[in-house]
Amino acid sequence: MQDQTVKRVVIAGGGTAGWCAAAALTSQLGSLIEVTLVESDDIGTVGVGEATIPTIRSFHHLLGLDERAFMRATQASFKLAIMFENWARTGDGYIHSFGQVGKPAWMGGFHNLWLQARAEGFGGDIGDYCFEHEAAKAGKFFTSEQAKINYAYHLDAGLYGRFLRDFGEARGAKRVEGKIRDVEQDPENGFISALVLESGARVEGDLFVDCTGFRGLLIEQTYKAGYEDWSEWLPTDSAIALQTASVGPAPPYTRAVAHEAGWRWRIPLQHRVGNGIVFCSKYLSGDEAQAKLLDAVEGEAITEPRLIRYRTGKRRKVWVKNCIALGLSSGFVEPLESTSIHLIQIGLTRLIQLFPFSGCHDALMRRYNEQAEVELERVRDFIILHYKLTERDDTPFWRRCRDMEIPETLAQRIALFRDDAYAYQGPEDLFRVDSWLQVMLGQRLEPQGRHHMGRMMTEDQLRRALDGLKGNIADAVAKMPAHQTFLDSYCSSAES
Repeated sequence: MQDQTVKRVVIAGGGTAGWCAAAALTSQLGSLIEVTLVESDDIGTVGVGEATIPTIRSFHHLLGLDERAFMRATQASFKLAIMFENWARTGDGYIHSFGQVGKPAWMGGFHNLWLQARAEGFGGDIGDYCFEHEAAKAGKFFTSEQAKINYAYHLDAGLYGRFLRDFGEARGAKRVEGKIRDVEQDPENGFISALVLESGARVEGDLFVDCTGFRGLLIEQTYKAGYEDWSEWLPTDSAIALQTASVGPAPPYTRAVAHEAGWRWRIPLQHRVGNGIVFCSKYLSGDEAQAKLLDAVEGEAITEPRLIRYRTGKRRKVWVKNCIALGLSSGFVEPLESTSIHLIQIGLTRLIQLFPFSGCHDALMRRYNEQAEVELERVRDFIILHYKLTERDDTPFWRRCRDMEIPETLAQRIALFRDDAYAYQGPEDLFRVDSWLQVMLGQRLEPQGRHHMGRMMTEDQLRRALDGLKGNIADAVAKMPAHQTFLDSYCSSAES
């Protein structure tokens, strides 16, 4: 395989991961490769990754997708933020928005100016200086080709898979129906040579993309890549998903509401609402979790509650020989910050950049694995942050989270912000300074020190600068239409 030309790509499994792969590979590499996707209508997909982050727009731009057509096809709504409730303390709430907070200077982040103002008795809330934060809070939304607003989507995962399937098949992807019975390997080098279906059909390939979900049919069952368990830091292991009818206008944010042993989500789409509860089965039974979810949802249930079991962690390698794991087969952090679809799409972007046209060479695989590992660990740290910084003392689950030992990489970040109000985005980090800032402040991590750049201004200068920025944002938000109003005019699925 070291010198073998890679021409035939076989994707094992459909769903969001499989059809994202087919769409990206056919649209970007076109005639250079042949793409075949194997899936069975009898095997369901997890299909609850319905909230996204703004990087999905870059992926869509890469593919040349029309936003309105995509939103109509997937009955999507806009997302500006996640609203967190009951995380630091019961009754608390804060917004993690996708926007930039203030205007940073080369010397330091804007929040240092805000901290200086707060020390002098003014300045208001940090969210006052973020356009997307204030728009989300007001339930407003507007975009155009000229608009500088950072947003993502809530979407129907099942419809998204179908939309990407149509896109991929139109560009040459071939779909083969059937369950995989066996995986054939070359006896000399162990590379996968073909997938054998229950029908006896063989699907041969040069490169195989494992999109078979948690079971990891190729990466784990065939190659025994190994799994690094993260449940000591991310102890939730179960989720129950339920769809309900909409009962009012869709807000432009996801809700993440903490309960005694985890949290629950609410994701508003155009035609319905996605609901779910995430919990640790050591502290809450499945029946108790389901009752809690049913008690909390609004609107009539339109699906039966569906239980999903998982184990947080990652494959020790996501590229082994001529197999690359993508999506749930590569690992799972948990859905708190809506990163699942991003991790699929960044994995595909990385694969296209490092595509093994002349064979799966060790250095290429090592580079891919290193990048994937570091990025996922940084995402892991950001998710752990929400649990570790709780002040809740009301249940064993939250006391465990508050008191647990955390990775040194995260401990350093917390210490930097606690001691000196320093937040940063490293080269492998997905989340920006603004995200770390909003979550750490929202979780009541109060900096003891700060950069003194604010002392370079007089109180009057600082007050005028902050008031001007806050006023401009408030004026802009006041002129925006309600999210539901804009959604109805821009991409209502009722028009399709």
